[in-house]
Amino acid sequence: MVVSDLVEQFGLVTYSGGEGMDRQVSGGYASDLLSDVMGNALEGQVWITLQTHKNVMAIASLKDLAAVILVKDHAPDEDAAAQSDAEGVPILGTSRQTFEMVGELYELFRAHEIV
Repeated sequence: MVVSDLVEQFGLVTYSGGEGMDRQVSGGYASDLLSDVMGNALEGQVWITLQTHKNVMAIASLKDLAAVILVKDHAPDEDAAAQSDAEGVPILGTSRQTFEMVGELYELFRAHEIV
């Protein structure tokens, strides 16, 4: 499964990093605490958060995450979007709450034996 599959499946908005739509997805991680993500997220995971600043992209790049999904209609700030484009790590968006997005992703991943 690749990032573009998630965009299509869930009708996600692509804010930036469109060149990374073919990145492989190996699972998901949900947290709004940057240090938690830095310490526990795994390469290839999709990060679900409501954080919108450029430090999100610093961590997404450091951990080699597949994409970031912003919930609750949050949009990335200009610096985060620019870094996303530069590094090819997509920032996606949804109106869903974190709980709902995580549940739907989990069901999809389980169906594809990703989790």
